[in-house]
Amino acid sequence: MPLLAASQFLSAGSGGISRVARLTLRAAIDDGKTVEALAASDTSRVVDLPANVRNFSGNRVRFAVACQAAALKCDHVFYDFAGTARVHMGIPYYERPYAVWIHGMEVWEGLRRDRMSKIAGAETVVANSHFTRGRAGELHGDAFARSRVCWLGTPEDEPGLISARRSERPPLVLVVARIETGRDKGHDALIAAWPQILASVPDARLVIAGHGTRLEEVQRLAARSPASANIDVLGFVSEERLERLFSEASVFAMPSRGEGFGLVYIEAMRHSVPVIASVHDAGQEVNLDGVTGYNVDLDRRGELAERLVGLLCNRDQAAAMGRSGLKRWRDHFSYSRFRERFTPILRDFVRGG
Repeated sequence: MPLLAASQFLSAGSGGISRVARLTLRAAIDDGKTVEALAASDTSRVVDLPANVRNFSGNRVRFAVACQAAALKCDHVFYDFAGTARVHMGIPYYERPYAVWIHGMEVWEGLRRDRMSKIAGAETVVANSHFTRGRAGELHGDAFARSRVCWLGTPEDEPGLISARRSERPPLVLVVARIETGRDKGHDALIAAWPQILASVPDARLVIAGHGTRLEEVQRLAARSPASANIDVLGFVSEERLERLFSEASVFAMPSRGEGFGLVYIEAMRHSVPVIASVHDAGQEVNLDGVTGYNVDLDRRGELAERLVGLLCNRDQAAAMGRSGLKRWRDHFSYSRFRERFTPILRDFVRGG
């Protein structure tokens, strides 16, 4: 019988959780599963996945009813995160074993009771990193100890494009992230450090791509900086432009305090770009300090600027770290490597249920 994949979004470019949901669906189909896919919030038809996706344009009542109806013909259900799993009802005959992903901040501080109950009731819980599982366990006890860790991957098995003129261009530091209130992705720290960086690397540019509720605030912060002429806050960018930015970047920097994994780090590695992450979250699990880049302590004054200046001034070192990142991506974070990790978890879930 089919596997039901229930998600908030399955369209490309809808955020990190959507990317994981797409990876889940694709890996299940590659393993021979028949998948019925439902997307609660997509507003247009999803045509770039190997499954028929029914979307509900944000109508949560229709989505919940569809999930219950689908349970009649599906043996197992996989939810993209605990928020979606709230539609799962333990009604006799309708009840089905379910699995749920946990990603990071949604299972740390402020975890809601309704989401916790769905995690506790899941047959299988899949964590995107050891850091996510460990921090959730520290905050909420043993409920997360049984979760299985599955590092994520990119949708591709092929390396990303690299601009033939990357080494000839002015140094470009790229950050790609949603700019949301309450989500510290390191934007403020990078803008604050930029005058110090320009003192050593006068032609360096900081390019900030992404949108969200704090976009205008970050734009104002950049405009007030003494280094404003060398900071570009782009807002939303297309997938095509994003690919070009990664191909041209000298360094990818997202010194965040709240990453459960950090898909953008492995995207940078796929493009042979050295990474600046932080010691405060799962970035340190993905990015190898001193090998594929650096993990900075944001509470140590000047460390972020020092590491960036070092990479921008020593392009040979940056290139070597980029090559190490590409190897790490090939070894651990391509789609094929993700599928190898995820397939045994999926099979155990289906057998166990």
